[in-house]
Amino acid sequence: MGASKVGLVSVAVLLVVLGLGVLVKSDGSDHLYKAGDPVPLYANKVGPFHNPSETYRYFDLPFCEPEHITEKKEALGEVLNGDRLVDAPYKLDFLVDHDSKTVCKKKLSKDDVARFRSAVSKDYYFQMYYDDLPIWGFIGKVDREGKTDPSEYKYFLYKHIHFDVLYNKDRVIEINVRTDTNALADVTEDRDMNVEFSYSVKWKETSTPFEKRMEKYSSTSSLPHHLEIHWFSIINSCVTVLLLTGFLATILMRVLKNDFMKYAHDEEAADDQEETGWKYIHGDVFRYPKNNSLFAAALGSGTQLFTLTIFIFILALVGVFYPYNRGALFTALVVIYALTSGIAGYTATSFYCQLEGTNWVRNLLLTGCLFCGPLFLTFCFLNTVAIVYSATAALPFGTIVVIVLIWMLVTSPLLVLGGIAGKNSKAEFQAPCRTTKYPREIPPLPWYRGTIPQMAMAGFLPFSAIYIELYYIFASVWGHRIYTIYSILFIVFIILLIVTAFITVALTYFQLAAEDHEWWWRSFLCGGSTGLFIYGYCLYYYYARSDMSGFMQTSFFFGYMACICYGFFLMLGSVGFRAALLFVRHIYRSIKCE
Repeated sequence: MGASKVGLVSVAVLLVVLGLGVLVKSDGSDHLYKAGDPVPLYANKVGPFHNPSETYRYFDLPFCEPEHITEKKEALGEVLNGDRLVDAPYKLDFLVDHDSKTVCKKKLSKDDVARFRSAVSKDYYFQMYYDDLPIWGFIGKVDREGKTDPSEYKYFLYKHIHFDVLYNKDRVIEINVRTDTNALADVTEDRDMNVEFSYSVKWKETSTPFEKRMEKYSSTSSLPHHLEIHWFSIINSCVTVLLLTGFLATILMRVLKNDFMKYAHDEEAADDQEETGWKYIHGDVFRYPKNNSLFAAALGSGTQLFTLTIFIFILALVGVFYPYNRGALFTALVVIYALTSGIAGYTATSFYCQLEGTNWVRNLLLTGCLFCGPLFLTFCFLNTVAIVYSATAALPFGTIVVIVLIWMLVTSPLLVLGGIAGKNSKAEFQAPCRTTKYPREIPPLPWYRGTIPQMAMAGFLPFSAIYIELYYIFASVWGHRIYTIYSILFIVFIILLIVTAFITVALTYFQLAAEDHEWWWRSFLCGGSTGLFIYGYCLYYYYARSDMSGFMQTSFFFGYMACICYGFFLMLGSVGFRAALLFVRHIYRSIKCE
């Protein structure tokens, strides 16, 4: 009965998510224009090029403002992404060329000049959207040529922007922006100055069909030299998997075969002969773990995050997350996490009841808070930082209310329903051996059989299988690269799961062979230890591979990456435990344990 309920929940979630995917995908622009028609151009944000989280509203800098600043209504994911679209001061009507059109003549005060100079020194860029096509440009440049002392640098603001727009019949296909290096305003010194901002537009016809206009943005990640590195990563990972699985299969099958023959011979020869190895602890191996409520909650949360990841991959593989589909990923993450909370409740409560737990309500609360709690506290701190910086990463009050309502009206009820279904499933823990009344004493073990050394060994191999791909993911999330090769990423994810499962099984066997029967938490911790390695990679990436700086960007990077790595810890920990549980049940079912 319980399995059928989970199946129904999974099917319902899949249908809703796929429906969401269709809605998200259909959100793109499909406008037809006639000559002279206004085409929507929105200014989005400005910020330091090397700090992707530190972005500000476009008109936070003293650019030319229209008489009435109209904000575009945005979806939840767009707001979470830090997008704040407003009408841009430039008018790019369809098929209307301009050689040089004045936007405004603006008198800049000393403070305005100082703000522009500060922005130019930090490599500020601007982002706009024209008919849903993204465009970028730098707001100025620093002249360092022939100067060694930073006090001698010259700072220039670009006054003129040129737009090249490509069209096919009645549709916009592509837009490029160039800044005129001859039209500069010197903002090196603090002084009042008059600046005339202008722009020009040139329309050109192209044969590129409308359906392929986004391929320009995804082609960079599919360049031959990038693909070679990706396939090298895949081959490296596959070799790791083959060597590991071959080694484990050979060793474990041979060792287990010898164990089975030995135990069968012992049973025939002398029933009272003292047992050794993993059979010796058959009366303790299925003894329930300490803190069983926390263990069940971790298993439930990990299972939910695993389901969430699979659904995100499904949406990615069917093409929902095409480049610059603003906020689609964040929308999908919020909605799918809310919808899959029933899976966490069912898994945690049913397993907790199998472990003869009695306070299932407390277990359900713990399940609901185990991942959301740290994420909420991290968000509160980082949102406060963003508010202090007046950055677009600070969520508006209305958006926070929407997320709270989703949590109250969708996540929590589904969690409770899943918990009730799990409690009523009446499933029993399938243990092939009877558990003795009193636990055996675990013999003293060498230091390398401790939990932390075992976690280090368990996390290294899975991490080595994914670390090449990690760079591209980080460069996409925390940089300006575009990642679109989701098929390769999915293969790497499958390899990660396989390696995690195998290494956890191997370490569990060695632990049992050493007559240490406390394998439950160990298998979970060893499986999830890859998350700690990923967080270690964050330190390397921040200091060695990126140019991020400043308190806000640093806190956002390490804060949100801590939450992501914690999620990986829970997800891979549940995968490792499930694999170890299947293995332990199998070997003890294969021998007589009277």
